[in-house]
Amino acid sequence: MKRALIVRHVPVEGIAGYREPVEAAGYRIDRVDVADPGFATLDFAEPDLLILMGGPMSVYEQDRHPWIASLLHRLAGRLERDRPTLGVCLGAQMIAAALGARVYGGPRKEVGYSALTIRHPLLRHLEDRPVLHWHGDTFERPEGTEWLASSELYENQGFRRGANVLALQFHAEMGRDERFDTWVDAWPHDVAAVGTTAERLRADHAAFGPPSLAAGQAVMAEWLAGLD
Repeated sequence: MKRALIVRHVPVEGIAGYREPVEAAGYRIDRVDVADPGFATLDFAEPDLLILMGGPMSVYEQDRHPWIASLLHRLAGRLERDRPTLGVCLGAQMIAAALGARVYGGPRKEVGYSALTIRHPLLRHLEDRPVLHWHGDTFERPEGTEWLASSELYENQGFRRGANVLALQFHAEMGRDERFDTWVDAWPHDVAAVGTTAERLRADHAAFGPPSLAAGQAVMAEWLAGLD
C-alpha cells in the first residue's frame, strides 16, 4: 500500500475531510507533528505522498520556530525530485517558499467563508461555493506554476506545478470537522480583526461547510488520480 505522511504544525490542523479521498486513492496515512522528537531527521523524500497542513505561525518566523528552516530544506529536496506533495494554508506557503517564492504578510486577515474566482479547471468543483479562509499571509506564485484561484482580498489562493505539486491557501477540508470550533475559540483576535463574530462563523460553517467539503473532496480525488 502507498504511504501518505501528514505533517502537522499544530494539533488542531489535520487532514480533516481530505482523509476520505486520500484513503480511497489507496494510501495508508501516517502523521508526524513538528514537535515530535524524530521530526528533525525525518526523510521527506520517502513517503509516496507528503501533506503539509496549516498553522498559526508564519514561514518567515524562523527565529521563533527553528524547525521551519529544516522543514523548508527537506521540502525543497522533495520538490526537486517532483515527489507528490500537497500543502494547505501554511503548507501551501511552505511549498511556495521551498520553490523560491516570497511569503509575506498580507494587507489584512481573511477569515470566514467566501467564494473563490476559479482560474483553473482543477478547481471547477468549487465554482460559486463559499470556502473557508483563515490566514493573514500570502505568497508570490513560484515560477513554472499554474494559477488556480483568487479571492477578493488575495490574488494567489492556489497553484500547481505539473501533476504532482498542489498548494491550496483555503480550507475546503474543514466542512464537517469539529475542530473548527476549536479554531474559533483559540484565535478570537482573528475573528475580531475581520469584524465578524464567533456565532456568525459557526452559522456559516454549518451552512457552507458540507457543500464546500464535498467540492474539495472532488478536487482532491481528481488530483490524486492524476499523480505521476
